[in-house]
Amino acid sequence: MTCDSPPGLLVLHAVRVTGFADTPVIARRYGLDTAETKELLLDAEALGWVEHTAFAGTGGWSLTDSGRTENERLLAAELARTGAADEVRDVYREFLPLNALLLQACTDWQLRPTAGDRLAVNDHSDPAWDAGVLHELACVDRALTPLADRLGRVLTRFRGYDTRFTTALARARAGEVAWVDRTDVDSCHRVWFELHEDLIATLGLDRHAHP
Repeated sequence: MTCDSPPGLLVLHAVRVTGFADTPVIARRYGLDTAETKELLLDAEALGWVEHTAFAGTGGWSLTDSGRTENERLLAAELARTGAADEVRDVYREFLPLNALLLQACTDWQLRPTAGDRLAVNDHSDPAWDAGVLHELACVDRALTPLADRLGRVLTRFRGYDTRFTTALARARAGEVAWVDRTDVDSCHRVWFELHEDLIATLGLDRHAHP
């Protein structure tokens, strides 16, 4: 049985997985009403779970330490209700080797070692090098689809990661190099980072202890 998460959990969790975002972005993350999202954020702010900061003309929400604790409490209770903790843990075990491939691909997208400089920046002037990276990402893309399907059958909030990744990869293949690793667009790396954060939050793990 698939579980639909309540709006209060989704708003707090959207702040968690995006890291820092304004109200419309938080609302769009799970298709919520913007006005309701704003009210839920203000409620969470009053409880000390989120804080709003602004700098350089931009502003956004982020979780406080107590908000992170509350988020994980809600997620743990939700996962217990689904009875699918073993399934999510199994998906995470299959995710980890793909995570290593994804991180290496992003490194190779950023750097193209030369004889004189092993940290030379990839200027994307070598089509064969970039094609190799895109091939690796395509392998990750294919492997992600069944994992995302399994997660989405347990919790609806997990749905969409695979299609977002596929869309980003298609744009990268079309020549938009930012869509591999930039954080200011819905790139392969950004989608993957959010999925990783979602998994470790749901399972109550430490990102630093679990790469």
